[in-house]
Amino acid sequence: MTKGIGIDAVSISEIERYMETFGDTFIKRTFTEQEVVMSQLSAHPAEYLATRFAAKEAVFKAIAHFTKDKGFDLRIVETLNEADGYPAVQMKGKLLSLAEEAGVAAINITMTTEKDFAMAFVVAEAV
Repeated sequence: MTKGIGIDAVSISEIERYMETFGDTFIKRTFTEQEVVMSQLSAHPAEYLATRFAAKEAVFKAIAHFTKDKGFDLRIVETLNEADGYPAVQMKGKLLSLAEEAGVAAINITMTTEKDFAMAFVVAEAV
């Protein structure tokens, strides 16, 4: 059963501008170490990070309002690709604890890009 949904769209050029303007400060305050490593292996690092930023926001929208604090640090959301290439939100650590608090057993995600936009859609499944 669906517990919550979230969607977000991010301008890739805006993420690129943040990377140029704020450099490591923006990246370290926003993404996990593994997301940064994977972006560096990508042919299009700004696009890779934009999809991950959209994913973080979509997960937040899907579950934050079910938690006591109604919010959380976006760095706890880590989205990496599975062996088959499909994205997966890593349910571990603080995110796993908050998901349990919110009554969420699984987070399903899909991401896409079109021109200058990166988008993510999340379905949080109930326990």
